[in-house]
Amino acid sequence: MNSIKHTLTPLPMVRSIFWQSLDYDRCINEPYVEVLEEMNNKRAKKYEAVRWMLVFAIGVSVGLVGVFVDFFVRLFTQLKFNLVGKSVEECSEKGCLALSLLELLAFNMMFIFIASVLVLIEPVAAGSGIPEIKSYLNGVKIPGIVRLRTFICKAIGVLFTVSGGLFVGKEGPMIHSGAIVGAGLPQFQSITFKKINFDFPYFRSDRDKRDFVSAGAAAGVAAAFGAPIGGTLFSLEEGSSFWNQALTWKVLFCSMSATFTLNFFRSGINYNKWGSFQLPGLLNFGEFKCSDGDKKCHLWTAVDLAFFVLMGVAGGLLGAFFNCINKRLAKYRMRHVHPKAKFVRVLESLLVAMVTTVVIFVASMTLGECRDLASTITNNNTTALVSLNEDVINSTIRQFFCPNKTYNDMATLFFNPQEVAIHQLFHQDGTFSPVTLIVFFVLYFLLACWTYGVSVPSGLFVPSLLCGAAFGRLVANLLKINLGMDIYSGTFALIGAAAFLGGVVRMTISLTVILIESTNEITYGLPIMITLMVAKWTGDFFNKGIYDIHIHLRGVPLLEWETEVEMDKLTASDIMEPNLTYVYPHTRIQSLVSILRTTVYHAFPVVTENRDNEREFMKGNILISNNIRFKKASVLTRAGEQRRRCQSMKSYPSSELRNVCDDQLAAVVPAMEEGQDMLQQMLERRHAPYPNLYPDQSPSEEWTMEERFRPLTFHGIILRSQLVNLLIRGVCYAENQSSATQPRLSYAEMTEDYPRFPDIHDLDLALLNPRMIVDVTPYMNPSPYTVSPNTHVSQVFNLFRTMGLRHLPVVNAVGEIVGIITRHNLTHEFLLGKLRQHYITI
Repeated sequence: MNSIKHTLTPLPMVRSIFWQSLDYDRCINEPYVEVLEEMNNKRAKKYEAVRWMLVFAIGVSVGLVGVFVDFFVRLFTQLKFNLVGKSVEECSEKGCLALSLLELLAFNMMFIFIASVLVLIEPVAAGSGIPEIKSYLNGVKIPGIVRLRTFICKAIGVLFTVSGGLFVGKEGPMIHSGAIVGAGLPQFQSITFKKINFDFPYFRSDRDKRDFVSAGAAAGVAAAFGAPIGGTLFSLEEGSSFWNQALTWKVLFCSMSATFTLNFFRSGINYNKWGSFQLPGLLNFGEFKCSDGDKKCHLWTAVDLAFFVLMGVAGGLLGAFFNCINKRLAKYRMRHVHPKAKFVRVLESLLVAMVTTVVIFVASMTLGECRDLASTITNNNTTALVSLNEDVINSTIRQFFCPNKTYNDMATLFFNPQEVAIHQLFHQDGTFSPVTLIVFFVLYFLLACWTYGVSVPSGLFVPSLLCGAAFGRLVANLLKINLGMDIYSGTFALIGAAAFLGGVVRMTISLTVILIESTNEITYGLPIMITLMVAKWTGDFFNKGIYDIHIHLRGVPLLEWETEVEMDKLTASDIMEPNLTYVYPHTRIQSLVSILRTTVYHAFPVVTENRDNEREFMKGNILISNNIRFKKASVLTRAGEQRRRCQSMKSYPSSELRNVCDDQLAAVVPAMEEGQDMLQQMLERRHAPYPNLYPDQSPSEEWTMEERFRPLTFHGIILRSQLVNLLIRGVCYAENQSSATQPRLSYAEMTEDYPRFPDIHDLDLALLNPRMIVDVTPYMNPSPYTVSPNTHVSQVFNLFRTMGLRHLPVVNAVGEIVGIITRHNLTHEFLLGKLRQHYITI
């Protein structure tokens, strides 16, 4: 059946045909069983060793991708800021600042134009890619999401986007890039570059690819933040819907490989100290510690926890507001920008770049405060002198538009890479005025909200951290100045960053570990966890996280972790699809072609309808034999039980009971003596009103309702891709032959065309004899997961999601299929609609 048909809301209904499910459930058919029989212990160990080698290779590759992106971002950013900085210094005296602004505009718009054009080449490369990867790991097929062309556009595009001055980060796209590496490297083939096609048939299934994608996404997080454990937890909490214990070790090993590869090369390139491991991630928060001479200093106290909780509430509110505005902007883009010509998206990206550049320049020139290079702050009658060394002054402090021996605090934040600005807010004390922090926070909040969703590769982690750090630093300044509290400003900046980021993305466990690993300070574990939990609870009261919002706007049928309690008022029979299109164990080619060309379903139940078909099929299939024996046993058991009850009823004094017993016993005894005849009569009575279809007849749209809902004995399920593969390879036999003469396909031949199986419309009918018969039984899945019609929705949902299913047949107690459940039957909107119908019926 079709994996996803529609949802109830109008907008996703239009786009629903676009989405398909992935086949995470293993099809244990005869070719697969043959592979298992050939797999001895030595070969299995070799197979597992290859898997570990691939996991290591994915981690190293993701680390190298991080090195590549970081190197060119640093190169382009330094080039831009050095040229513009010299121009600003010269033009401040000559009065030609407009020329400096034009230079900055030229750099930024050129970089953004390149990034936007790359997104035109592969539109799925836009954004952070986290919503798409989360959907993919949930079981939804996103076209082009893990292609090599997407990876090239993403990796190159993000370095130009970040260098172009937009308020975006490179950490989110690193997660997407890692997932692409994880998906593509074990395949040893490429759709984009046809010549890359090695004979390596292993791991070519959605199930294996899912595990490698989970490892690649975790490696991307580990490389971005230098947090291998946080990356593993991110893949578990936010990404993967299906997990097993063996995968945990592989994902952690992959994350460690990525972290240390990135650390090795960045330390060597930046410090020329190969093997020193001084730069664990693309984003480094630095070391949080008090100065050696200040014995009263403390990173945080129990009293500070109360302020952290309040900051968590504020972060949740700000995050919810951010998500609300961004959702409205995304809806506007979907209705007014995306339907237009593609170049309109490029123009929007250039408009955002231009506005951002002008705001940065004008705010630094007019709103920045000129402050002394050495600041004195009085806290509780204690004077702490903060002296900035020459290296910090030369590298991060910007003296734009200010006289000698002073610096511009607004320009210091805006005219530095975002990672440097975060480091300043965390560690440089007494360098930013409250007014500057307020203006910076408001401008950054609005521009980052507008930017996320533009057609360029962009991440949201770093802008959220920077925005939250400014908020936390503002709180610290107010507590120091107004309340005279002796606090560590860097801690409040970190908690503010965690609160705002948690309010936007709604992550808890993984984000806590990521921030702890990034700070290398375990004592921050408790305040960060409390802040993130409060921020999530506060934000969830108003809306969902930013990634879930964008998933919903695209109409992706994402399955949540569990259903609501109220949904258990529904059963499988309430939500299943009863209109089935099915195939027979032995079906003519003309019937298969007709079914495949007139339906969009991606799997078909294999069924039989009458006694003759069951007998014919029973010869080569044990399942039917067991099914008929089950029916015989059931009839005889019921008859015996009824006879025993009648015997016991004879002891009753009532004559009516004895008469009833005699009548029932007279009907039961012949049935016991002739159980086979009774079974035959039952089968004949059941199938009498319905046409006796043979292999050359297929289900017709002209059937009556009675014909359409006749009982069908269920034997297995076969995928559309498998049927098309059988037709293209000519797997069939003539009518005057037996099915044993049909050619047999191996498992490698069945999966050779993965991941893009041929389409039925590509089939040349002139090469096929429509009267030939295809025996589908060796290639179907004879033992898929099934549920009873009376199974509650929560049980159906847990089975479907936990096992990573695409199709879930509903089979009654006598082995007859009555419907099928797919992903769209379990979406929240569909279940809500069925629940309303349930209440109306009541």
